[in-house]
Amino acid sequence: MMKTLSNSTPWTIRPSAERGYANHGWLETYHSFSFANYYDTAHMGFRSLRVINEDHIAAGAGFPTHPHREMEIFSYVLSGALSHKDSMGNAHTLKPGEIQVMSAGTGVTHSEFNPSRTESTHMLQIWLQPRERCLAPRYTEWVSSVDDDTPKELVISSDGREHSATIAQDASIYRLRLTAGQSVAHDLAEARGAWIQVVRGSVESEGISLAAGDGASTETPGRLTFKAGHEGAEALLFDLA
Repeated sequence: MMKTLSNSTPWTIRPSAERGYANHGWLETYHSFSFANYYDTAHMGFRSLRVINEDHIAAGAGFPTHPHREMEIFSYVLSGALSHKDSMGNAHTLKPGEIQVMSAGTGVTHSEFNPSRTESTHMLQIWLQPRERCLAPRYTEWVSSVDDDTPKELVISSDGREHSATIAQDASIYRLRLTAGQSVAHDLAEARGAWIQVVRGSVESEGISLAAGDGASTETPGRLTFKAGHEGAEALLFDLA
């Protein structure tokens, strides 16, 4: 769905209800882009952004050991916990608000499980294509270093600036956490694209309104302003080469 704004900035909206969906019993998952058995030629990704999966993992369940190659992968826990183990020797349990980043490179295997016996895990798993192939696999964890009321925080970048985690792609990924009615701005440079994925609450931006699960993209440079609805908002903002 395309909506042209008063400032001539076009947004392409990806409504939550139109995402791919699968329920495997232990896993309920929504796909913003084509993934696994969900295939849609109109939604194959946006620039280097290839996968946004919103997963709900049942207590005690998870993804057994499986391989990845040539992809920058990060997981963001929204509620519950996620236990990670990989062939590089890393083992860690992520808590809400924490992010792990894995550059699969030439090849890595890993598993992801919900360690709780009673609570489900709600998380986002996101993949970006790397800027080059055959890189050595890497793993890192990110925990916020700023106050909880910081409205816009850089969490992932190509150079690790501002205490962000590093990926092998020209991408800057921000976490937006806004109180009711609060606004934040982002300047999109020439030749770059922006994607916003709303996690909680609702966001308004130059005439569009996005609810939890909705995404939107633009490739028109200029200042973008995001304002939270009456319940506040949390979102991820991708600035991509």
